[in-house]
Amino acid sequence: MKKFVINLILVMLGGSLIAGEVSGNVKYAGKPPKAKKLRMDADPVCASSHQEAAKSESFVVDANGNLANVLVYLKDVKYSGSVPTEAKTLDQAGCVYTPHVLGIQAGQPVKILNSDATMHNIHGLPKVNREFNFGMPKTLKEKSMVYSKAEDVFVVKCDVHPWMKSYTQVFDHPYYAVTDKTGNFSIANVPDGTYQLVAWQEKFGSKRTLSQNITVKSGKAVANFEFSRPKKK
Repeated sequence: MKKFVINLILVMLGGSLIAGEVSGNVKYAGKPPKAKKLRMDADPVCASSHQEAAKSESFVVDANGNLANVLVYLKDVKYSGSVPTEAKTLDQAGCVYTPHVLGIQAGQPVKILNSDATMHNIHGLPKVNREFNFGMPKTLKEKSMVYSKAEDVFVVKCDVHPWMKSYTQVFDHPYYAVTDKTGNFSIANVPDGTYQLVAWQEKFGSKRTLSQNITVKSGKAVANFEFSRPKKK
């Protein structure tokens, strides 16, 4: 019986149940712009939430050129699996949205938090899903919602605090990731095959995404991207 179980496991690992990983790094080539300080003077609660002046997260790059907050995903993928029931979280803490860039599946709940002792207004501007705009006073700490359809990147902002912006993309598959502070990303459970891999960065926008074809073979693929400022003509 024990031998049968072991053989069954080996068969399962050798079949379609094996899922691959797409991993890599995103860099910026050239001198990065200085991060702008966020002026929060209009709301004392926001200003007092930070020991040092908070900075914009629209372009976060370290000394080695590693670029954070880049959304990396597979494009035009067929997926018939389940949708996660565990909610993604978009927090308002220190009068800043966290995470700055959010990927989520259509049908998956998103939990919006207000961790601040001040009023926020959450104004999402999707074009495929329904636009939303609601207030969250300091007494309302949590609100949940669901995006029903896949959609490219759109902005979520706070009308009370104009410096507060985050970006969301809704997918019809789970094959996406956002780069961390070291510019690294990892997309799990990708079946073997050839795909188009796309990288989106806020400042470059949807018209200047980077893409490349990748092949996941034997459960692994590595792909790197490098953004750079367009050369002047």
